[in-house]
Amino acid sequence: MRKFVLLAFVILITSLSQSFATELPTSLQGYIKKSFPDVNIRFDGVILLSDGTEYLPLLPTKTYEPEELKITKTYPENRTLQSKPNVVIFNNNYVLLKVLTDRGGVKTIFKIANPPEEIRTGLFPQDMLVPHGLVIPESMKGILGDLSIKTAQDNGIKVQMPKITLSPTNLKTLSDIPALKNKTFYIASGFSRNILVVNQDGKTPEYALEQKNVPISMVGYDGKFLLVTSYGKKSMDIISLADSDIIKQIFFKTQPDEIVIDRINDIAYVSSAEDSSIYVVNLKNMTLSKQLKINGLCEKLTLSDDGTKLFYFDKNTREIWAIELDNQYLLKDIGRFPNVSKIMYANGKIYIISRTQNKLAIIDYKTVGFIGETDICKKPIDMIYDKNTIYVLGATDNVLQPIDTMTDNVGEQISIGTDGFSTKIYRLENTNLALITDTKSAIFSIFDLDKLKIIKTVNIDMPIRSIVITDKVKSVN
Repeated sequence: MRKFVLLAFVILITSLSQSFATELPTSLQGYIKKSFPDVNIRFDGVILLSDGTEYLPLLPTKTYEPEELKITKTYPENRTLQSKPNVVIFNNNYVLLKVLTDRGGVKTIFKIANPPEEIRTGLFPQDMLVPHGLVIPESMKGILGDLSIKTAQDNGIKVQMPKITLSPTNLKTLSDIPALKNKTFYIASGFSRNILVVNQDGKTPEYALEQKNVPISMVGYDGKFLLVTSYGKKSMDIISLADSDIIKQIFFKTQPDEIVIDRINDIAYVSSAEDSSIYVVNLKNMTLSKQLKINGLCEKLTLSDDGTKLFYFDKNTREIWAIELDNQYLLKDIGRFPNVSKIMYANGKIYIISRTQNKLAIIDYKTVGFIGETDICKKPIDMIYDKNTIYVLGATDNVLQPIDTMTDNVGEQISIGTDGFSTKIYRLENTNLALITDTKSAIFSIFDLDKLKIIKTVNIDMPIRSIVITDKVKSVN
């Protein structure tokens, strides 16, 4: 590998405003949170309370910001917000409509024969995901605007799995691991278009989230959403897990590929090799905010743990690039390395593995100086970082190999103990666990980062390309 040369220049940045989101006024959000501190005010303006109560906002045609926000009227009358009335009208002309269920199980809103002006002139947010089967009283149809209402038979993208008998699994025994108790697993196989949903106590997928295209990248956000890009599709789907539906699509000029998330700043970075771009998505309001024009065909997108640097591999020139996100998006040439399978940044150094050369290269980030190169486990495919240690996943022999980032010493290989072909290693948030997937044997393994050993291997009756694990999400439908 040649001596690394530094080339630095600023990326072309384009601001984007093609996507929009509904922002309730700060004063209104604060008022609601005083009554319900754990409320979820979704980016389309829908208000979800922890007990499953759902309020739909009506936006006024003319905005008004009073000195003090107050409730002017409720149905039933003279109720507080905490009592969860059917209709709440504020003195800034915003209205909250509670989703009700009639005796026949149909979802609707409170029927008012002669609605007040705030309701007659208000509109639902036009990007709102309407609850399945919602029926609007005829006297209040004017609040819809161009919003389409789904029928009661519409299940969104949720599809039932066929009733078949599969071999028993030990997925339910994951409840023995406290960090994985009461979890739901969202699995993309890479062979099927649909995302399979498996509960911890089940033997087979409970249902699937239907997709029109095979997913490329799937990541979870805030325990409530999946972000999904797919082959042949110029948008990223935002799937609400509570609704089992695509709540929003963010469109790009070309097919988006890989997704990485900065959970500190609530930002997603989405690459598009075809467009030589990395897009910046604001996850607080689910809008596309910037387009970063870069060099080459981007893949192996990696974000540093502190959210200050992006790294990618140009699969056309085999060049590795860094983007300094906190330095006006400065683009920095790190050098060339063959067949890169993963890039990692730790303690001021860049760690690069090659799946064909079975090599690990270490670069000093500041000077772009070559620190060293060493042999590593066969077909290194992925890496994670934990407590000054990088763990390299070797696919051929199904092993993990630790690298001490303080000394750069290579440790002894740790056997995963399977006969498959490992594909990815995921750090499970807020735990001491990592999850290792396998595309050949339809299994995944749980690795304890403190004990440095595999504590469970699980058969799941399906191959895995990517997996997201969340707490069980209460359905609003």
